[in-house]
Amino acid sequence: MDSRTDATAAEAWYRQPIAWLGLLVFALSMAGCLWMIQVSLRHDETPRHGASVTLLGVPVPAPAHSSGAAP
Repeated sequence: MDSRTDATAAEAWYRQPIAWLGLLVFALSMAGCLWMIQVSLRHDETPRHGASVTLLGVPVPAPAHSSGAAP
């Protein structure tokens, strides 16, 4: 092999530790997201007392003024 081929092989992306570090951080963050989704699906959220209105399963607090007229 000539020196140019050796230099090109040494600069390949898979020989760069920062690329592997970035790949590791990405994989761990995706695994963490999936783990958080699994944990949230296992535990049901108990509704707050007095929260009767929900929007997409999220309790919505009552408005501060219930007169219906704009201020």
